[in-house]
Order: sequence, then structure tokens, then C-alpha cells
Amino acid sequence: MRTCNPIKLIILPLLWIIQASMNAEERPNMVVILVDDLRWDEIGCAGHPFVQTPGIDRIANQGARFRNAFCTAPLCSPVRASLLTGKYSRNHGIIDNTNRSEQSHKLITFPAILHKQGYETGYIGKWHMGNDDTARPGFDYWACMAGQGTSFNPVLNENGKRTQFSGHTSDVINELAIAFIRQDRDAPFCLYIAHKALHPELVQFDDGTVSDVSGSRFLPATRHERLYAEAAIPRRFNVTDTMEDKPALQRIMETKASIGQTTITDNATIRDRMRMLAAIDEGVSQLFDALEETNQLEETVIVFTSDHGYWNGEHGLSIERRLAYEEGIRIPLLVRHPAVIKPGILIDSIATSIDLAPTLLDLANVDSPDDMDGHSLVPLLTGEMVNERNSFLIEYYSDIVFPYVQNMGYQAVRTPEYKFIHYIEQKDMDELYDLQNDPYEMNNVINQADYKNTLTEMKAELARLVSN
Repeated sequence: MRTCNPIKLIILPLLWIIQASMNAEERPNMVVILVDDLRWDEIGCAGHPFVQTPGIDRIANQGARFRNAFCTAPLCSPVRASLLTGKYSRNHGIIDNTNRSEQSHKLITFPAILHKQGYETGYIGKWHMGNDDTARPGFDYWACMAGQGTSFNPVLNENGKRTQFSGHTSDVINELAIAFIRQDRDAPFCLYIAHKALHPELVQFDDGTVSDVSGSRFLPATRHERLYAEAAIPRRFNVTDTMEDKPALQRIMETKASIGQTTITDNATIRDRMRMLAAIDEGVSQLFDALEETNQLEETVIVFTSDHGYWNGEHGLSIERRLAYEEGIRIPLLVRHPAVIKPGILIDSIATSIDLAPTLLDLANVDSPDDMDGHSLVPLLTGEMVNERNSFLIEYYSDIVFPYVQNMGYQAVRTPEYKFIHYIEQKDMDELYDLQNDPYEMNNVINQADYKNTLTEMKAELARLVSN
């Protein structure tokens, strides 16, 4: 007759507990919060003078904030694909905002990779790579709007059933996200939350065209309609740019003027955008509460970011993306994960949208595919490495939707010191900026003799990035 060893009875359960703890640390839950059109400087922790974002700021205060984070394509669909795949636009194939539904079903996304590794995955909100709202591969839970969706009473395809929800869209997305987090499960989860806000409600005209400028409305939740009513609106120095040495921008502005579009974002629009952010911030606080109440907070990676920037009148631009100036390409990037990241750290090394996928796979101890263009940011988050990336590619493919950006496709390279913009379809319109001495990009130095060698080096670096 066999007898039980009492020492084993004690040690084995302890080993199981230790192993479970190690697995939880090695395979953390993941929540990505993606905001549409949010600038890097429009949150409290980045120093905005009046915006109140306590929920968002908590991620930065308890984790890391990247002060030099950028998108690699300042347009919705291309950068959304880059965030999910870790690839430049040229390599994942979503190059513009036209209907790329079929192509987007073929993307190899990091949630799909995690799904194969045993993660339970969810996607909630705005897909915006075509109008198709049906589930993409690799997601256990899918709740998605068609196209841009609406700001109120959205229709979401929830696991194959289209349902119209009541209320502000940010609130609906927040509620679905909290419900996902509160579910009982045996596996780690990865939840991708893609808000419609801060995008405007688009206006469709009788001829079928859609405006993202004239007549567009930014619609906050009703409870936030008077928020920041008396706040003074900050403006950056480059709202005074004369554009004398920017022939490409002059062409764009002349076309915009010919069709009656404004050249500066008005105060009311800026306030409404910040009012839309308020509901997102409330959702982040609710997310923290749900994770704490379900004892999952300390084993969950939380990422907060945006697809690209926005214009508040800088260089005379309004309600715009697409261009390679700082206001268009800089994004917020906050990461919280106590097992890896010390609270409140600031990182000045360059980070980009193509780095999100390999970073989260790295945190899950999952190998990234060899064809990803991005790099894991984990060494930066742990303080093991600085300045891993010294340059990155910015791409824009000529837009066929809006006349002022037709035939204005470009390739650009940015380093910590310089930015070179090459307009592919236009001659004699290229731009070079000395970002150390001209952070507002007021002076195009491409024709100055002192920068001849720099221009040669930047052209070579651009060619290297494009060839990879």
C-alpha cells in the first residue's frame, strides 16, 4: 500500500502556485486603447493647459510616457493596419482610406498571433479599413462599426449580429469593454479598443461625396457639451507660418481656398474635440476599476495611443491629417505594466506605430514574425537600452478622395535632428528641416549650402528605409 509523503503534499501545491504566478507574469493580459485623431499634446500628463484626463494620466503616472512617439503614416486606415501588424504601409498593403475591406481580412495581426498562443482576444469599436463590419481572423469577440460609424446610437456587428445601441458611442464602447474584462476566463486576454472619437460626424452631400471639413461636426456626450466653455485655446507658434518656402503646402492651400475650405481650426471645434475626449477618459477610469475589482490590474498591460495627430491652425492647416509635419505625425504613447515598468518614467527615444505589435508580443513572450518592420520597445521600457531607432519612414500615398491632396504623395524620413520630405509626384517641392534649431518647421533649408551634406545623408537614409 502506497503512502503519501507529507512533504510532497506541501511542496507540490506551492510549486503549482509559483508556476501559476510565473505564467501570469509571463503571459499578461493586454488592453490597447486607440483614440482617433488625438494629438500628442492634448492630454493632461503631456502638459495641456486645461484638458482634464485623470484616467489617462494614471497610465502615465503608473507606467511610462514616450515623449517622442510617432505614426508612420498620418492617415487613419494605413496607420491602423501598421499598429496591428507592425509593418509599414508599403508592406501591409493598406495604403489609403479607400475601401480596403478584402485586404484587411488578410492582415496578420498581433491579436491573431496571440490567439494562436492561447489568448482570448476581443476587438471593440472602429476598424476603418473599409466599410465591412464583419469579424477579422483571430478575434474571439468582435463588436465593430461599419466604416466611420456614428457618434450617437451606433450600430455594431457583435459576433455576427448587428445591433443598434443607445447613447454616445464612446460610452457604448466603454461598456462593452468593461463587460469583456469582467468575464470569467481561464486564459489571458488581449482586448483592442478602437474609439470613434475624436473623429467628427461626417456630412454626406446629395452627390454622394463626403466632407471631413466643411460641415463636419464633433459631437461630445450630452453631459460634456459645456465642458471647457471658458478655457483659452492654446496655439503653437507655427500658426504664423507664411509658407513662403513650402511650395507643396502653398499648392494645397490654394486648392483648399478654391473650394471654400477654412485654413484654421476654430476654438469651438477644438473645445468639442476635447469634450469628446472626456468620455474616453471616463472609460479609462472605469477600466481601471474593473481590473482592480476582478484582481487583474497588476497582471494587465495597458497601452494608450492614437492613430495620428491633428491640425489646430499650424502652418495654416485645419481639420487635417496626411502631411508629415510634427502636428500630423506625433502621437501619445503611454504604457503601464508594473512587472516590467517603473512608475512615472519618461522615455525620449523614438517610438513608432509599427513598434506596438512586436512590443506586445515580446511582453507575452511570443516571437514576432520576421517580416515585421517594427522593434520591441521592451528594452526601453525596462531601461536596458536607449536610442535603438535613429530614423523612421513616413509614407503618404496620393489621396483620390480630396482634391487638395491629389498627386501629393510623399516619402519622408525623420531622425532626432532632421526631417526630409520628398514629394514623389511633384518636382522642386521637397523640404528639409533642422529640428534642433527649428522645432516648429518654419524654415525649409533644402536649398541652403550649409545643409548640402545633411541633405545627401537624409536622401541616402530615406533610400535605405524604402528599400527594406
